[in-house]
Amino acid sequence: MDFHLKKRARNDVKVEVVSLESKYPHNVMMYYYPPTDDIHIEEFEELALERLRLLRVLDRAGTKGLRLLSEDWKEYVSSELTREGLRSYLRLCSPGGGSAQGSKHESEIQTRRRDYLSHFILRLAYCRSEDLSRWFVAREMELFRYKFAALSSAEVKQFLEANDFSFQPLTESEKDEVKDGLYESTAGQSVSKIELLDFYKVPFTQVLDLVRGRRCYLKDGFAYVNTHDLVSVVGTKQQDIMELGLLASKGLIEEVEGDERISRMLKALHNSYTGKDYTVCRDAAVAIESLNQLSKTSMPLCMRMCHEHIRAQHHVKHGGRMQYGLFLKGIGVTLEDSIRFWREEFTKKMDADKFTRSYEYNIHHNYGKKGSMVNYSPYSCAKIIKEMAAPGDCHGCPYKSEDQASLKTKLASYGLSTSHIEEVMFFVSRGHYQIACGKYFMLTHNSNVEPTINHPNTYFEESQILMGNRQKRTTGAMPQKAKLRPDIKGHADRSMLNGDDDDELWKIAETQERAYQSQKDISEAFNDDLDLTEIIY
Repeated sequence: MDFHLKKRARNDVKVEVVSLESKYPHNVMMYYYPPTDDIHIEEFEELALERLRLLRVLDRAGTKGLRLLSEDWKEYVSSELTREGLRSYLRLCSPGGGSAQGSKHESEIQTRRRDYLSHFILRLAYCRSEDLSRWFVAREMELFRYKFAALSSAEVKQFLEANDFSFQPLTESEKDEVKDGLYESTAGQSVSKIELLDFYKVPFTQVLDLVRGRRCYLKDGFAYVNTHDLVSVVGTKQQDIMELGLLASKGLIEEVEGDERISRMLKALHNSYTGKDYTVCRDAAVAIESLNQLSKTSMPLCMRMCHEHIRAQHHVKHGGRMQYGLFLKGIGVTLEDSIRFWREEFTKKMDADKFTRSYEYNIHHNYGKKGSMVNYSPYSCAKIIKEMAAPGDCHGCPYKSEDQASLKTKLASYGLSTSHIEEVMFFVSRGHYQIACGKYFMLTHNSNVEPTINHPNTYFEESQILMGNRQKRTTGAMPQKAKLRPDIKGHADRSMLNGDDDDELWKIAETQERAYQSQKDISEAFNDDLDLTEIIY
């Protein structure tokens, strides 16, 4: 018998390696197909937050009344993207970076990748309702127009060819035939510049917005569109792609939510805070003896009303303790001073032993010194506005929760004139509560610059900087990454209780610790990669 080993034939499988540059060849890409990349769950979360910060910058530009793509709009968006640490995205919207021709720096290719992946990740979060989808599509179209406006004529041609648009620019002879119409319909451009522009002949039904605005020349059922206005055609197709993609994502959302790693994150994404982390104050220590004065000069209305309620009633319900207590921590009140502040107020209505039994533990808990040892973040505007305050509560956003007559009376008692009150109420009546807060800041600080208010601690910090009590940070570092763990950080269902029953307090505290440990175990267990193909298809 022959026991010699025989060599088995090997079938070598050739794996086609596709470079990032060929996958993401252009700064402006149509979102046709979901990505097939494998990414780590931490990058998944990071990309979602990064994209959300980007879209919120565009949203703020709109709420300030700036016309899309105007010089003021571009200047504001550019400064905000820089402040948010998103300069890489700003480069995607800058002239000269549209095509993949020539050697590209690795960071630019990586930014294109992040842009593509993050768009599809946010589809999963914003497909859940018509309101969310509408907001998402509107902001994404603003971003698309911003990027497309930066393309040169040559890059527009490359884009059209890459995406199978059958448009061809007019030849010189074709252009001469309709040149008078082009001169008359192209506003804001000199004759010499118009002659240098490329024009495209498209069915007028594809550019109804240009027809409505009389921004193109019409002849025999066709519109003659210059390079810059061609975004009306390609933008319509991009919007159709996104809206169909959101519908497809909505049909698969139950399957996606079966993955514990991402379901909670996606549900909480739209209301998440993406700005500076105020968990620990590194600027200065605030003495509780100064709180009365600071409430009048540097606290937003929501916190000033909490402070006044505590001083007057010597007690406050759970929601108010959470909202104001975490705010105090964020502005620099130490744990020891915080305990002293609450004790001095509450013991005017109860004995010291009851305060110690029912309330002191939770103050330690908020500072991360007891229980699950989680250092809780102060509430953002998005969370405070979302809170539903019951009668007798002092928390929540007063611009939303107070009836307009009571709010006007309160503003008048704080020294605002009738005309100034009407300025604030203009935005309140339209549901723009954060803009109303920014207007209140301007009026009470005699400032000509309206700050972007998305966090009460931001309001306090800007006030102290304006008054010369704190230094404005000049570093361009990216804001600390906010973790989307709604069961762990910054939510009212995980700390201070109503506090009248000591046994109940400890029972719930122990339950919270077990829940936190369970969440931690889940995070560690899923320390693997996510396949975007499985999630998005």
